Amino acid sequence: MAQQESKIVEFSRPNNEGKASFRSEISIPDEVLQRISEKGKQYGIETILPFTVDNFELAEWVGLKCRYGCSQFGTNWSCPPATPGLAKARAIISEYSLALLLIGTHKWTNFYVNNNKKRSEQVRYWKGTVSLERQLFLDGYDKAFSLVSGSCALCKECVYPKACRFPTEKRPTIESLSIDVIGTLKNLGIDTTVAKDPKELFKYYAVILLV
Repeated sequence: MAQQESKIVEFSRPNNEGKASFRSEISIPDEVLQRISEKGKQYGIETILPFTVDNFELAEWVGLKCRYGCSQFGTNWSCPPATPGLAKARAIISEYSLALLLIGTHKWTNFYVNNNKKRSEQVRYWKGTVSLERQLFLDGYDKAFSLVSGSCALCKECVYPKACRFPTEKRPTIESLSIDVIGTLKNLGIDTTVAKDPKELFKYYAVILLV
């Protein structure tokens, strides 16, 4: 019997002559997407959407939100100033063409309480994102790299600036690379709102830079 031809999800390349991508194709086979989608559900990742990196919104003001008003600034290996600044972030993203958006939904009535239940859910989603990155690497996507959701919770208290206890799972958060998450979602046609009550369901997002 003739082997069935794999269907390919393809995306047009952004019109950017200065782009320094190392790969000539912007595509991901739908069987790969289906496989990692099924694996992602084990970690609470409900949806995985491919998108071209020209949809990213990067801005200096995102770093201000980290520096002023976030308790993780200067205390965590996954947050500023331990992560690349805006110029470096732009350079990194310019080496990619395609990324994956990972979406999950959760309800945390104890969102503002630092307890074991909240931390276990944070760790579950974090490890799931990194696990998908590794699976994609084994599938041949050698440039796959995760930008995770929320601050790192692998340890109850980060040892920063001492050496990370989990260096193989250490990843920067999306915002730490000056990425405007809401602006990026709008570019992708995704409406999102900020949860005003801890009882509300809220979305959390991660990204895997792919090719």
